[in-house]
Formats: sequence, structure tokens, C-alpha cells
Amino acid sequence: MSGSQLWDDVDFYFTSHLSPDDEALQAALRESEVNDLPHVNVTANQGKLLQLLAQLQDARSILEIGTLGGYSTIWLARALPADGRLISLEYSARHAEVAVRNIARAGLERLVEVRVGPALESLPKLADENPAPFDLVFIDADKANNPHYVEWALRLTRAGSLIIVDNVVRGGRVADADSREPDVVGTRAAIELIAAHPRLSGTAIQTVGSKGYDGFALARVLA
Repeated sequence: MSGSQLWDDVDFYFTSHLSPDDEALQAALRESEVNDLPHVNVTANQGKLLQLLAQLQDARSILEIGTLGGYSTIWLARALPADGRLISLEYSARHAEVAVRNIARAGLERLVEVRVGPALESLPKLADENPAPFDLVFIDADKANNPHYVEWALRLTRAGSLIIVDNVVRGGRVADADSREPDVVGTRAAIELIAAHPRLSGTAIQTVGSKGYDGFALARVLA
């Protein structure tokens, strides 16, 4: 059995027992596929991990940078209390339209707001609103801007908040210090920012599964 087939089989076993998709989640994936959205959404077991992390944070407010079709948004929003709030930033208006439909189908439209436009334009506008600090920030957008997203996450959180950066392994390319590829340069800069910043304590985890070889970084905001 090949390594990738084994990863798929293990993912299927874990997902079927611990994080099975329900109709709303399955519909979100179908709608994304029908509308030709990129196949880069989190897997079901990764979505369940996001939900559990939000629950462990006792999160009442979540910021997501990168909505895509709203699949991860649904997992995260389900961790919120009835008076919780999730703001998701999406560059593409077409992707946002799909996400809004998927979120409404899941019955979460009252908790979730999708804002359209480049995140580095949306984030200053959000900061100008002086929102209550976010308890969790999930970063899953263009990787070249990862360090900027981490910096904005720090501005919009509090001591004890959790910042999650997805897709940090880049197929192993993150270890290449000589790479000039924007996604690798941006991801390395974000990791090094987390390592050096006095207000962050973080780690990164490598993963394998049905989406291949990848990983994510976690950073807790300190006082």
C-alpha cells in the first residue's frame, strides 16, 4: 500500500468515527465544487479540530481570514454560543456568495458575517470599529501575506487568544531558506515572527492525510 493511500485510509477511519460530515457540511462541499472553487478547504477532521480548539478557548468571537466556500467557517461557528460572533474575510466576491449560501443553509447566518475584499484592506477597517478582542483567529488566505495577517491578529486579540495559521509546511518547502517563492517566504516570515515576538508563544505541527503533506502553526497571545 502506498503512503498516500494509507494516509487516505487513516483519514477516512478517523473522520467516519470522530468528525463525520452532516448534510450542511456535505452541501457546502458540493456547492463549492459546482461553483469551481479551489479544492483547498480543510478536511473534516481538521474542521473538527478547529471546532474543538474554539470550544477549548471558550470562544465568543472568532476572526477568520480566508472564507473560501465557508466550510471551515461552519465548523468554527458551531463552537460559538448563541450570542457569539464570527467575522470572515474573503477576497473573492464569487467565493463569498457561495460561502454566504452555505452558512445560511447551516443555520448560522445570525452568527457569521462575511466581508468581501482584500484582507489587508478589510483588517484596518475592522480595527477602526474598535471591536472587542477576538478569542481565536484562523488564518487561511494567501500565504505571502501571512506575517501581515499575524501582526493584525495580534492587534485584534487579547492575552489568552489563540492564533492558528494553516498550510505552513508547503509540502516541505518551508524548510528551504533559499526559496524565493512568495508562499514559502511569507510562511517562513510568519513562523519567525511567532518565534521572535515577545507576546507570542507558538509551535507548528506537521500533518499527513487526504490533502497530502501539510501542517499548521498555533500561537497563544501572551500578556
